[in-house]
This record gives sequence, structure tokens and C-alpha cells, in this order.
Amino acid sequence: MPQTTTGEADRRAGDAAEPSRRPAARLLARVRRTRRAVWLALLVAASAVGVQYVLMTPPLYFDPHYVWLAARSWPDIPLDQWPFYEVPHQVTRLGLVLPARLVMTVLGDGQAAYFTVAALGGVAFFTGTYLVVRALFGDVAGLASAGILLVHPFFTLTNPYGQEITWSTGAVLPDMPGAGLFALGMAALVVASRRAGRVQTRWLVAAGLLMASAFLVREFLAFLFLAIPAYLALLRIPWRRNITVGAPMLGVLILNLVHNQLVWGSPLAGISSAATHGGKSRDYVTRELAARSFLRAMHDWHPLGTVFVVALALTIVGWAVTRDRRLSLVLVWFATLAVPLTVCAGVLDPDDIKLRAWLVRYWFAVMPALLAGGFGSLILLYRTIPPGWTARLRLRLRVAAPALAVALGAAYAVAAVQAVPGLPRDKAWGELRGYLAAHDADIDVLVTDRRLAQTLTFYTKDAWGERTWHGEIRDWPHYSPQIPRTAYEGPMLYTRWRGMESQIGYGWSPSPAEGWHLMWKSTDGILQLWNPPS
Repeated sequence: MPQTTTGEADRRAGDAAEPSRRPAARLLARVRRTRRAVWLALLVAASAVGVQYVLMTPPLYFDPHYVWLAARSWPDIPLDQWPFYEVPHQVTRLGLVLPARLVMTVLGDGQAAYFTVAALGGVAFFTGTYLVVRALFGDVAGLASAGILLVHPFFTLTNPYGQEITWSTGAVLPDMPGAGLFALGMAALVVASRRAGRVQTRWLVAAGLLMASAFLVREFLAFLFLAIPAYLALLRIPWRRNITVGAPMLGVLILNLVHNQLVWGSPLAGISSAATHGGKSRDYVTRELAARSFLRAMHDWHPLGTVFVVALALTIVGWAVTRDRRLSLVLVWFATLAVPLTVCAGVLDPDDIKLRAWLVRYWFAVMPALLAGGFGSLILLYRTIPPGWTARLRLRLRVAAPALAVALGAAYAVAAVQAVPGLPRDKAWGELRGYLAAHDADIDVLVTDRRLAQTLTFYTKDAWGERTWHGEIRDWPHYSPQIPRTAYEGPMLYTRWRGMESQIGYGWSPSPAEGWHLMWKSTDGILQLWNPPS
């Protein structure tokens, strides 16, 4: 009979237990090996989704709605038919329409898919900001930049049923994803500047793909491509590497042209739609106003927009003092977009506006650069303190600077949160969805203005796109000077607009004095259903 020693028995027992420990050990080892930047990027991404969930802006009308229709109809998007002929520049954006179509295929065409597509754009923007600022000036600056954007009123005041200054977080629009993809491309360029050989090649190819993808989402971001040789020169990447960046960009462009030829019969369908977009603006525009587009966008919509003006000023001062290449990169990034945006906003011809650069969302693509420059300047200026002052002054600053940073950050966060007067979210719309589902057999038709009608299409279905109310929606243009006859053909969905939108019929509202009868209203009073006079 074979004999075993105690040591051998222990070893066998350990071997038997080892497989059960291996998965956990491997997971722990992988967590430890994962770079800090990955975990922090995931934290920023989760925060972006969390903020969007807290805001829960309902699916919006006009441009986001038409993008959604195009995605649902792809590849059958007839540009000569309503509503696509009104917004061809929106529905030919391959980088926005195709991802939306893909998400619809998985999640249906309801609110869940809409939320997901909007969230992907937000994740790209906020995470791209963190990564590019981190690549230039470190984790603290990157996290602070992402945090500033996450709670800034430009990205929280987005609900026209509450208070609104722009459409950003939670909207299926090209501005945030386009800006985010370009920021990710710039982060890849910065990382590539610190690599060599094949590793550098991979990062440069990634940068080219990301930047080209940004163009597929937002066409005017192509202006930023003009400075790619300057970006590489400032990052001390060899000149020949421009080809490495440009090759994947050319490949993406070719794929886009082939797609456009197959879908619309013209390879330049997207470019021509963007180029012919514009004309005389409904807003008052002069050359002087157009020249101040950046300052107007940052100042006129909300006082906290001054943060970005201050960041630009800090960047200029920091560059003047330090001549740091990273600050030069930031200023080139800003100027390469700011100049054509300003020119196309009416400097050349106030009666032919190509880009409404006085709107905040047109400047999203330079916000990561501005924050990088602002924080980078503070860091670099701190390092320029003369050696003779360092012994005592730096000791004091090491105590005072973190305390001051925390105080300023807290003050900013409080101001940003207080700027949001309330969070109506989509509570009223959710209640309307339940009411219509419960009265599916009783209500055959609803009438309303076109803005409400387009949002309503999401709430006649559940979150996954299954119909819960099977009636008909009849709408009319919201700019009609009088309430049309169709408004009396069934219950009217009504709201008193609280954002920048105009009221229907120049301020008309249904009234019991005129024979209207209130049949339902949301608990917050935002939405109402009225029966017309009998």
C-alpha cells in the first residue's frame, strides 16, 4: 500500500483548493494591473450617465426627433420628402444616425434606446474631456475639468418644460458626441507623443479614426483638422507621422462617400447638405455681434459661462509666461475652430449665416481645450515661483492651495446646482403615458402643437417601443398665429412653455370661459388634457 507524507497530503489539498481560488485571484490581479486612468475614466462615464438619469430630459422635438426618424428609417431616408428635406444636414450625419439605428435594433425604438444613444454621446464628451486634460496635465486637472462640465448649467439646464438654455445632456444631437470624439482623438495624439515604434503607430491610427468619426457626427469639426500638422509639431511627433494619422481618416471618408452614394445616390450628400445649410437668421445679427460670438455664447446664456472666458485668459497668460508647448497646443486647438466659427456666424455677410456661433453648443468642441489650458496654466505658473521664495512661500501654498481649491470647487458646485431651479425630469410625460394606456379604448385622437406631438410619440409606447396607446395624434405648426380648426377635433394636449419656446397662438390657452373642460393634468401641472367646447 503506497504511503504519503503529511507534506504531500497538504500539497494535494492545496492543489485541490487552488482551482477555486484561481478565478478570484486572477480577477484581483487584473484589477491591480489595470491602470488608474481606466478606472477614473469609468468613474467619469458612470457619473455622466448618472447626471443624465437625474435630469431625465424627455426626448425632444425638431432636430433630435428628425435624427431619430432618420435612424428608424435607415437606409430609406428620402431627402426630398418631409420632414427630411427641412433638415438634410441633420439626417445625413452617419456618425449619429447609424449608432442610433444599431441601438434601436437591440433595444427597440422607444425611450430606453433614446436614453442610451444620448448617454453614449455624453460619455464620449465627459470622458474625452477627462482623458485629454489628464494626458496633458494629470489626473487632478482631468477630473476637475470633467467635474466642472458635468454640473455646469450648460449641461444641466436642458429641459424646455422646466428651464432651458441649450440642448446638451440627454439630447440626441451631434454636438456632444462630436466634441467628445475629437477630444478622445487629441488624447490619443498626446499619448502617442510619449511612445515610439509600433505602439506610437497604434495610437496615431486611433487618433485618426476618432477624429474622422467626429467629422461624421459634426461636419464643421473638420476645421480642426487643418491644424493636425501643427498638433504633431507641438507634440514633437515626426512630420512623416502625419501620414499615419491621415490614412485612417481618408479610409473613413471613403467609407462615408460610398455609403452616401448607395443610400442617396450622391457621395457628397452629407457635405453638400451641410454646405448649403444656413441663410438669413431669425435673430438680429450684425458683423460686430458676429465677431463677439464666443463671448456672447459664454456670457449671454448663463453667468457661469464666464468660467470658460477666464480659462481662455489664464491660458493666454500662462503661455505668455511659460511658452509651454502644451499651452500652445491648446491655443491652436481653440483658434482653429474659433476663427471659422466666428467668420461663418455673420462677419462676412450678416444676411447669410452658416453657423450660429452665438449658441453655446457650437463651442462644445473647444471646452476641453479651454479647461486644459486653464488648469495647466495654474499648474505651470505655480512651478515658476522663483527659487528664493520657495522655502517659505511653497510651504504656505502647499497648505493654502488645496484649501482654496476645495473652497472654490464647493462654491462653484453650489452655484451650479442652485442654477437648476427644479427637476421636472419627464415625470409629467410618464404620468401621461400611464393615463393614455389606461384609456386606450376611450381616447381615439389627441391634438396638439407639433413640438408636443413629437415628444408625445415616445409616450404612446413603453420604454422598449411597444405601443400602449393606439390613437391618432394630429398636430399643427406651433408658430401658427391662431389656433387652427383641427385643435377642436379631440382632446388637446397643452403646456405653458417655460423654456425659450414661444407660446402657441401668441399666448392663447384653453379656458373654461371659452367652453374648454379640463379632463386631466399631471401632478406638477406641466401637462394638461382639455376637452374642446361641445
